[in-house]
Amino acid sequence: MLLEGKTAFITGTNRGIGFALVEKFSQEGATVIAHARKTNAEHEDNLLKISNKYNNSIIPVYFDMQDIAGMRAEVKAVLSKVDNIDFLVNNAGVSSWQLFPMTKVQTIRDEFEVNLFSPMELTQIVLRKMMKQGYGSIVNMRSIAAIEICPGNCAYGVSKAAVKMWTEVLASEVGQFGIRVNAVVLGMTNTDMARQIEEKSRTRDASFVSALKRLDEPEEIANAVIFCVLTMLRLLMDIR
Repeated sequence: MLLEGKTAFITGTNRGIGFALVEKFSQEGATVIAHARKTNAEHEDNLLKISNKYNNSIIPVYFDMQDIAGMRAEVKAVLSKVDNIDFLVNNAGVSSWQLFPMTKVQTIRDEFEVNLFSPMELTQIVLRKMMKQGYGSIVNMRSIAAIEICPGNCAYGVSKAAVKMWTEVLASEVGQFGIRVNAVVLGMTNTDMARQIEEKSRTRDASFVSALKRLDEPEEIANAVIFCVLTMLRLLMDIR
């Protein structure tokens, strides 16, 4: 198990990519702090099954990404329970997918809150711990929506374009502390969000947006994230 003794904080783990990330990090032996928006018995049961399957520790944490004060309190409480945070995966995200003239500006603000500002707040809190450690790996979720022009893509696409710039600037700032920052650029992935976008847009068959003529699978995205964090560990060993 490549990540035994390591701790990963993952947001948006209730289903889709986030849930696949929990399973993949657990499979590699990591302790996982698994975030969801609200308490859910089925979700906790699924986490328990994964924990029993891989004999690792999974710590559920609940907060609404739009409730910054609540997020801060919950994050600080859960971080007090672990010695180190080795990995942070900012996975949680939302998409309204509406034509701009019919989109309320408040809807755009809410989307930016979840996709950009709340991950920024969370990352600042986690960075304090990582900087004291002298190492860490942060992975943000970007999207082809940031570069692909498509009607209805304004709020989500612009928020993910901002994530691109934030990721690059952050990487340039914290590399000196041994902290690696990467982004995984998502195509259309086989999740509830992708299916909702396809239903709303009706401009194309989402399964034909790649050369493989199919959607990405959440497990494939999780593998890409694991590659990023393992690269950080190898670099750290080389430096030391």
